[in-house]
Amino acid sequence: MKLRYTNRAKNDVELAFEWYEKQRRGLGFEFLDCIELALKEILTFPEMYQLCYSNFRRNVIRRFPFSVFYTIEDKEIIIHSVFDNRQDPEKRP
Repeated sequence: MKLRYTNRAKNDVELAFEWYEKQRRGLGFEFLDCIELALKEILTFPEMYQLCYSNFRRNVIRRFPFSVFYTIEDKEIIIHSVFDNRQDPEKRP
């Protein structure tokens, strides 16, 4: 399956990476490693994560307080948001 990011998801990752790099050099790359692991799990078993609402699925990543929200379309998985779980849940996709 093909993986596609929305603009929102790209922006979510960029902002989080920059913030973690400011906290400690290299921490942003550790964050990206955790995101990459979560995406590999999603690509390998896209239906493993249960529906949390509508047709959105959620994978809570390890170590960092973020979740990957995605949908399974015909031949692709769309990443809608890499959501900071500390935010207001009303802001989820």
